[in-house]
Amino acid sequence: MQLTAKLIQLLPLQTGTGKNGEWKKQDIIVETEGQFPKKVCVSIWGDKIKNEVLQIGSQLNISFDVESREYNSRWYTDVKAWKIEPASGATIDKAANDEVYFDEGEMEEKDDLPF
Repeated sequence: MQLTAKLIQLLPLQTGTGKNGEWKKQDIIVETEGQFPKKVCVSIWGDKIKNEVLQIGSQLNISFDVESREYNSRWYTDVKAWKIEPASGATIDKAANDEVYFDEGEMEEKDDLPF
């Protein structure tokens, strides 16, 4: 499956050691676009974690699998990303980074009021 969404939160990186060696997992929270935006927690494992792509406010194309498992008569569902890349033509949402950039001369007074 595939999803295009804006990264709104990075949860703390989790690491550990298992029977197959060391592992790391990054959970991210993304928000879809549309009239009724949805928030989704996506898990990224191992070498698929790319910090240069995971910037708050950036639009991402996420390829993922959905997997459910049962434990003690309860069901748990994971959204596991197997590929994450910047959305084509997407840029980082400047409002999310609280940074504003102006070109030189952009702040000069001009007589081009619309009324």
